[in-house]
Parts: sequence; C-alpha cells; structure tokens
Amino acid sequence: MQQRRILSEKQINAELLNGNLATPKWYFPVMGVLGTGVIIGFITILYMFNRGLGVTGLARPVYWGLFITTFVFWVGISHAGIMISAILRLTQAEWRRPVTRAAELLTVFSLLTALFFPLMHAGRPWRIAYWLLPYDFARGIWPNVRSPLFWDPIAIGTYLTGSTLFLFVALIPDLAILRDRTTGIKKGIYTVLALGWRGNPRQWQLQVVAGILLSALMLPIFVSVHSIVSWDFAVTPAVEGWHSTIFAPYFVIGAVHSGVSAVVTMMCLMRWLWKWNNYIRPEHFDALARLLIVVATAWLGFTFLELIFSLYGRDAPEIALRELQIFTWPWNLIFITFLLTGYIIPVGCWLFKRCRNNIAIMFWTTILVNVGMWLERFLIIVPGLARKQVFVYTWEGYWPSPVEWIIMTWSFAWVSFLMLLFARFFPLVPLFEAKESQVFTTEMKVGRATVPMVIRE
Repeated sequence: MQQRRILSEKQINAELLNGNLATPKWYFPVMGVLGTGVIIGFITILYMFNRGLGVTGLARPVYWGLFITTFVFWVGISHAGIMISAILRLTQAEWRRPVTRAAELLTVFSLLTALFFPLMHAGRPWRIAYWLLPYDFARGIWPNVRSPLFWDPIAIGTYLTGSTLFLFVALIPDLAILRDRTTGIKKGIYTVLALGWRGNPRQWQLQVVAGILLSALMLPIFVSVHSIVSWDFAVTPAVEGWHSTIFAPYFVIGAVHSGVSAVVTMMCLMRWLWKWNNYIRPEHFDALARLLIVVATAWLGFTFLELIFSLYGRDAPEIALRELQIFTWPWNLIFITFLLTGYIIPVGCWLFKRCRNNIAIMFWTTILVNVGMWLERFLIIVPGLARKQVFVYTWEGYWPSPVEWIIMTWSFAWVSFLMLLFARFFPLVPLFEAKESQVFTTEMKVGRATVPMVIRE
C-alpha cells in the first residue's frame, strides 16, 4: 500500500499559500464570468424591486415559490461547516483536517446568501426591519413572537455570528504566516487581523480551547436553525403535507446530506484548481462518502416516514396531495428525479470503493445530490400551496418566471464569487492543521512516550 508523502513545513507553506502570494492564471477569467453573473443578478433584483412581485410567477394560492425553496436550500448547505468542523473536531476525526475551513467558509457565505431570499420575497425589503424590531414604539405594534417567521432571523443571525467567529478563530495562525510573508498594505492588514499572534504555547493552548468550546456551543444552534426553518411550514395552518411532527429532524438530516455533499464538490474543485493532491487525497473522499452513505440512508428513512405519517391518518386531502406528487404529471417526474439524484444514483456509486476514490465520480454524484435536495424542497413547498384548502376555488399551478430563475442562478454565482475572492487573500486549507497532520503521520503516541514512525513511500 502506498504511504503518504512526508512534507516539510516550508513545503506546506509554499504549496498552500500559492494562491495567496501569487495569482493563478485561471483566476481572473473565472472571476470575470462569475462577476458578470453577479451583476446580472443584482440588476434583475433591482428590476423586480422596481416592478414588484408581479414579474415573478407567484400568485394566489402559491405565495412561496422559487425564492423560499432556494432559501431553505442555502440554509441546508450551511450545515456543512458545523457537521465537518464542529462534530468531527469533537470526535477527533483526523481526515477532517483539509476540509474544515472550506466547510466553515461555505457555512458563512451560504447563510449570507440565504438571508437575501426572504428580503426579496417580501417585495419591499426596506419594510421588513419594522416587523423584526419596530422603531415606532408609540404605535405599540410588535411582531408576533410566536411566529417562526420571527424566529428565523434570530436563529440565522445567531448561527451566522457564531460561524463567522468560528472561522476567524481558526484563521488567526494562518494570518500570522501571511503577515510574515507580505509587505506594504497587505502586511498591515494581516497584522491587524492576526491580533498579535506569535505562536507561543499559551496562544496555541487558547486557540485549541476556543475551537473546542465554539464547537460545543455551535451544536445546539446547528440543530435549532433548520428545525426553526422547518417550523415555518409545520405550524402554518390549512396547507396539506406540512403538518408533520418529524419535519424538524427530517429537515436537519436533509441539510447535513446536502451540506456535506457541497463540501465534497468544493474539495474536488480545490484539488483540481490549486493542485493540492498532497492535502486533499482519495482517502478523504472515501471517508466523506462513507459518512454520506449513512446520512443519506437516514434521510431516505425520514422521507418515507414523512410519507407514511401523512397517509396513516387517512385524511382525504393529504392522500390527494400524495397522489398529485407521486402519480400526476409533471410532479411525478420531479419526484422520480429527486429520488434518483438525491439517493439512488449517488449512494449506488458510493457503495464501491473504486467510485469513492474517483474524484470525478465524487464531483458529479455530489452535484446530483444537491439537485435532488433542491427538488425535494420544491416538492414540499409548491404542491401543498397549490392545493391550499383556504383557497379551494383557486387551485392553481405554479411555474417560476425568468426573473426567478435568473435570481436563483445568481445565488450560485454569488457564493462561488465570494469563495474565490476569499481564496485570493486567505488560505482555503488550514496550514496549522496540515502541519499537525504531518506530526501524527510521523509520530505515534504509546503510553506517555512519543515514538517516531518509519514510513516508506
């Protein structure tokens, strides 16, 4: 069996900082394409604000469409950071090391993007602040604190604050290395951000303790955020298919499935674009694929439980909704596609080690997973609203307008643009994690003694 290469600290610094100290040839063309998509998206958003929500496909009774579907999707993607960084840090999983920062970064930018969609969905985003925190106290009108729509910004704001702090604390040692390798304005900025880091034992001890404490503190938020998002649906009256007691765990496990899959997609791109074959290796994909098999199977179980629970009560509207989703065109095509892309095809590939170690297969199967997870959210939201019992006289279909499709595409370009912008100034793979991994490769703890290990290539 071929062993890992043993890399020096100098080589690790040189290879992992190659995108920060020098600009790759592909960087500006890719950023130009993504930037164009971002600009087109913002222009479309401003056009929608000017013309109103009438330019979208939203109409009675389907008031929640592509915007809320994409909002739930990005909140789900954001669970990648806590799953990989916090949980795997607490369990001391060694293979997490190269992907922790990418996962934390994806969490922050996904949450930032998710926040746009409720604002756009409101049509007049400048009025939303009043209903979250009224500024005209004399009127005595306050938000309904029992509404999940009030809980959402509180939960997501807390999650975003904690995730940003989590990302920054882990970034401090690498900022100090960049401070020592740059000059001029860059050196000044890195010096301020590094907070006086010198790498002494006391600072390392505090950094490790802070990482563990933040990991533990973020776990309740990890569970609560997507649970609250699921309650947006579960406590809404008179909508078929939404009154399920398992929505909270169902949404959380689905979020982990889509989030970890998105991290694997990022790992493939990082390995290809920056040539980090020494750091993102087949065994990392193998471990994540094994984790995804377990998570995906649990998610499939919740999917069928949600279906069984809705049919168990023999409620005629619920049964009619399931018949619509599973047997009626075009919903049946979406349902079949969602099952194939969300579970059957990817998990069928991941069962074989040859596929788990194949970077291209992992890339495309994880993209399929997120296609399936987006379709799942669409199937939860739109068919139930289309048959909303309050508006029996206006059962209508829904199809997103070009404006909605452009804004949804903008969200993917926006997240990608922010990720590459971050990668230009900060390392995507934690340097200290890579160096610590080398120590565990070359040394082994036996009792109280540290024994050097002989590894042959």
